[in-house]
Amino acid sequence: MGINDNAALTEAELRRDLAAAYRLVALFGWDDLVFTHITAKVPGSDHHFLINPYGMMFEEITASSLVKIDAQGNKVEDSPWPVNPAGFLIHSTIHHAREDAGCVMHTHSLNGVAVSAQKEGLLPLSQQSLFVLSSLAYHDYEGVALEEGERARLEADLGTANYFMLRNHGLLTIGPRVSDAFLAMYLFEAACLIQVRALSGGRETTRIGPDILAGAQRMQQQVTHQQGSALVWPGLLRRLDRINPGYAD
Repeated sequence: MGINDNAALTEAELRRDLAAAYRLVALFGWDDLVFTHITAKVPGSDHHFLINPYGMMFEEITASSLVKIDAQGNKVEDSPWPVNPAGFLIHSTIHHAREDAGCVMHTHSLNGVAVSAQKEGLLPLSQQSLFVLSSLAYHDYEGVALEEGERARLEADLGTANYFMLRNHGLLTIGPRVSDAFLAMYLFEAACLIQVRALSGGRETTRIGPDILAGAQRMQQQVTHQQGSALVWPGLLRRLDRINPGYAD
């Protein structure tokens, strides 16, 4: 279990990155109106987290509008916006279970939900899928996540994985930093989109062999020059600055 790298950031920097992640999720078309969440652990806090103001569209979210909550989803600072405690059940479970979960990102994208409904789940059909399959877990659908009893099953199913497919529901990624969770979601979403297209093409597909899968994590480190998400995050922020500035306000 790794160290929560959010601890190296100030709260202001974390708010900027989290607001940027919300806007990037909207930019890439993974949002579901206001009905998913990205949460980040506040550095130096006693189990405090930042979450979206419930009712604000993802492309509108700013650093200052993010709501600070405790582990039960209750607001710990004044905010004119409500939060969705029910939506925080999955996130709070993962933050509690995983010290390395500095950021938890969850989507209901069409391609992600489509693959989550397929019996075999994610298949080794693309280079993107290799990185996901090297750290992927599944959780069966139990209805809208409202029941406290589901927490233990979520934790047991997740284990040490960083990619989590919620069957018939959507995708979830975990990272020590916001940028890590975002890059993981980019790969997860891309793998699902490719799978949906490949399986709809009416032709037999070729699957990547387990010998190649075994070296996926090593290959990913080589591709990013050991920098991981730090290689792409500054460029993503520059894209936002051009297209949808104001997230840091």
